[in-house]
Amino acid sequence: MKTEEQLNKEILETTTMIRNEYPELLKYLEELTITIPVDNSPEINIKALTDYAQSLKNIIIKYGLQHK
Repeated sequence: MKTEEQLNKEILETTTMIRNEYPELLKYLEELTITIPVDNSPEINIKALTDYAQSLKNIIIKYGLQHK
């Protein structure tokens, strides 16, 4: 299982890749941030980070499949 630090790094790298290589997907990044809890102190845990990292990868995969 990945650590919080590893997941944060993965999220940053994937987000940077989307911004640099697929700028047309930036609108989906904005939509994803809405799904993060808006509580005063949302609990950010390994599962939430893992889910978010996977959702970023899914955007790229889905885009790639549609634009081959």
